[in-house]
Amino acid sequence: MNEPGEKENPKAGRVLDFIEVKQLFEDNEERLGFTLLAGSEGMKRQIAVKHVHRPGLALAGYIELFSYERIQILGNTEIFYLRGLDDDARLNSIKKVMKFDMPCLIITNGNQPPVELLVQASEHNVPVMGTNLSTTDLNHLLSDYLDDQFAPTISVHGSLVDVYGTGMLFTGRSGIGKSEIALDLVERGHRLVADDRVRIDKKAEGVLIGTAPEISRHIMEVRGVGLIDVKRMFGVRGIRVQKRVEVEVHLEEWDESYEWERIGLDYESTHYLGVEVPLLRLPIFPGKNISMIAEVIALQIHLRVYGMNPAEEMQRRMNEEMNRRRVKNYLIRDFE
Repeated sequence: MNEPGEKENPKAGRVLDFIEVKQLFEDNEERLGFTLLAGSEGMKRQIAVKHVHRPGLALAGYIELFSYERIQILGNTEIFYLRGLDDDARLNSIKKVMKFDMPCLIITNGNQPPVELLVQASEHNVPVMGTNLSTTDLNHLLSDYLDDQFAPTISVHGSLVDVYGTGMLFTGRSGIGKSEIALDLVERGHRLVADDRVRIDKKAEGVLIGTAPEISRHIMEVRGVGLIDVKRMFGVRGIRVQKRVEVEVHLEEWDESYEWERIGLDYESTHYLGVEVPLLRLPIFPGKNISMIAEVIALQIHLRVYGMNPAEEMQRRMNEEMNRRRVKNYLIRDFE
């Protein structure tokens, strides 16, 4: 079942529908230095848009294109404009804006808002928060927070390990050995991100970040042994909080009738939250060293980043050899 404020799309994952102003305030009270100035009764108002807005034109009277559904940020320009108005004009300007159903207002640069603004906000139950941050800094930091909150997310059954700096997602049927491989990789010096359930968030275009659910973070389940606290057993060297998902390794039982990839020219791919991820199908059977192969896969990805591809290099050599033999055979038969 989804949590309140969330909606589910089977292909795109879960998307947060809204957050409450109370959550915004509590999550950023220390980080952004928020103080609540007015409108405490409206802390349950919903923020459904991840973008912010500066209501300068709305305060000046142009409200036809007022993006009132966004968080409203009042910087030096807006506050100084209000201070420059006479009392009646200031009140009328604020009333025009306050009749819209805004989630909240944030005053930057440590400015003291006009009394009329605080009174109207309290009457309309619109929270007003203050911060000493500059408007530019607040825009950047608040946008990062909202991007994170509203990022599409999906939960995947698997294990995510940082292998030589490559985020490797191991998937496969339950009981096939994903956790055992992850544990062996940690013992070999690599770092566990998540086991059993991996939360994947789309942070930016083409960027997938994997984390573990808070309740099971750094905990592994090994069949026949039970739960293992990786952080306490291997120390901080064996864990990390998050990692970009860069390749999926799907573990499958060995099947002689299946044509497994042997050269590496034709890679499969899969999609998470609309982002393409390379997919390798790895056959397993007793005695096969999957951990070593996982390390080789990670190093192979690094080589590809630097423009080196062994399969393409082999194909190039074969083509050159075939051309050389063709020329040699032609010259041998040339008796003129």
